[in-house]
Amino acid sequence: MSAQISRMDEGHLRRCVDLATQALENGDDPFGSVLVDADGTTLAEALNRERTDHDPTAHPELALAKWAIAHLTPQQRASSTVYTSGEHCPMCAAAHGWAGLGRVVAAASAEQLAGWRASWGLPPGPVKALPLTDVAPDVVVIAPVAPFDAQMREVHRRALARAGG
Repeated sequence: MSAQISRMDEGHLRRCVDLATQALENGDDPFGSVLVDADGTTLAEALNRERTDHDPTAHPELALAKWAIAHLTPQQRASSTVYTSGEHCPMCAAAHGWAGLGRVVAAASAEQLAGWRASWGLPPGPVKALPLTDVAPDVVVIAPVAPFDAQMREVHRRALARAGG
């Protein structure tokens, strides 16, 4: 189900779509995320770097959790929001929970991402797609968010076409 969001949320999600597109243009999987403080100020951004860094764990959500631990107090982390192009994988959801970060606003849900892959005849990823709250149950998650989910579907479709699928 798609949620109601603010104009500020929309701006941050738009940036996530841009970062995901940039990751794709860099040869990585299309994911991008933004960490925002309680006032809506962007603190850090990250994009997927799995292929660039030769590291299958180089997800933007994990990078932001590590950045937050190094730079923010527990209270600042708890009042933050992570905006992201796609709902966290279980690894990133665990990092989010352990870091004590606040809510998540995701353009596309994990269920959507898994569904798109299946509909395109792709095998499931190496880690089961789960809702973030199955891993970090106290995190508030808003996902999917239209029309950003449709935009991300198109970016992922482009990634598939680029890979020869």
